[in-house]
Amino acid sequence: MKSGLLFQFILVSVTVFCHGNDQFLNDDANLILPGSYNIPWMAGIEDFRTLSLLTFPGTHDSMALYGGPEAEHQAWALKDQLRAGIRFLDLKVFGLGNTLYIMRGVMYQHSTLKDVIDIVQAFLSEFKTEAVLIRVQPESFEKQTVNEMVQSLIGNNQNVWVNTAMPNMGQVRGKIVFLQKSTFTLGIPLIDTDGKHYNEVSDVKNKDKMISKQLSQANEACGGDNAILTDSTGTGFGTFRGMFLTPKRVAEKVNPWLNQYLRQFYPNQPRPCFGIIAMDFPGIDLIQT
Repeated sequence: MKSGLLFQFILVSVTVFCHGNDQFLNDDANLILPGSYNIPWMAGIEDFRTLSLLTFPGTHDSMALYGGPEAEHQAWALKDQLRAGIRFLDLKVFGLGNTLYIMRGVMYQHSTLKDVIDIVQAFLSEFKTEAVLIRVQPESFEKQTVNEMVQSLIGNNQNVWVNTAMPNMGQVRGKIVFLQKSTFTLGIPLIDTDGKHYNEVSDVKNKDKMISKQLSQANEACGGDNAILTDSTGTGFGTFRGMFLTPKRVAEKVNPWLNQYLRQFYPNQPRPCFGIIAMDFPGIDLIQT
């Protein structure tokens, strides 16, 4: 009898623990939102607020759903990421012929940039108060041609922001906002807080300290003419001490810590700005925070 009760206690404890972890980390492809979930959360932002004064939940390697544990960074399909509140997408593209394929290293992610833009525009047609920021990173040898291919793809679409000027919320509702860095030169200039080897993780506690420092830098840089990006992601692949730390294993530890770190500022008025925070496998509670 005692052993049976002990087993039930352990089972309940494990279930509660796993459920709590899932609030901050999601590795389930099926999106289940609470009935009261506020999908168009940007509706509450005043039109005069510039984008550089806001904090955006985003995904790192947003379309990396295939290729095994070392290559996968997300579980939700793009349309579900958007419905869960993600407003920044990180896309690696490889240009071949007239098509820009979405990649993660050498792994094709079963999608093209045109597919992504079509999905995002369908979402923005339904939720016109929102805006979605997109960073395109060319992976091909002919990186300079990616600008021309993207420009050709969007044409004269008035619902895409490609200007270098920092807009306010009212100017970009219902629009895709491109961010430029390095060889991709369409949209708002982007700077990131990532240091050297930021993606290498052999000790998760050191990663937490690094993210804290990055977010402090982001807060100091908010309000300027650039978008600010912090990646909370990492992998132990390629390191000795962290060889078993896949992106998901890192996120299992980092995401609850990140949520707690951000929640400490919740009572503050005004709350600090952190720019864009790109995450692996974020759960809905972390996105809401």
